[in-house]
Amino acid sequence: MISIFMGGTCTSTWRDEFVPMLDPNKVDAFNPIVDDWDETAQANEDWHKINDDFCLYVITLEMEGVYSIFEVADDSNKRPERTLFCVLLERDGKTFSIGLQRNWKKIKKDLIKNGAKVFESLEEIATFLNNLELEKPKSFIRK
Repeated sequence: MISIFMGGTCTSTWRDEFVPMLDPNKVDAFNPIVDDWDETAQANEDWHKINDDFCLYVITLEMEGVYSIFEVADDSNKRPERTLFCVLLERDGKTFSIGLQRNWKKIKKDLIKNGAKVFESLEEIATFLNNLELEKPKSFIRK
């Protein structure tokens, strides 16, 4: 089973749209959004960010804070092979400004340089995860 932490824009329905696209027999997605983000919830989120196979950050127009941008940049430097990123440039007929679209384009280029994987849509991410075969530890390989 592939485990994935779903970070990014909190005030958006992207997670509700994304999870049904995943193969439930193959991908286990952790949603950190809770009603009360207390110390227990924060510790649970931190555990998933460290231990899940991938950390996915999806940014949408509903973004109200910038912490997810720090998280994806930090992960792309520390754990690039586990970092996935997507900006949904259009939602419900609305788009980011031209200036922000240029910013996102540059951020995506830099994340790719760091080794992160960048996607253009939720469908593209789901296809990647549903078709991924994680390498088994060498201790499981038969000779």
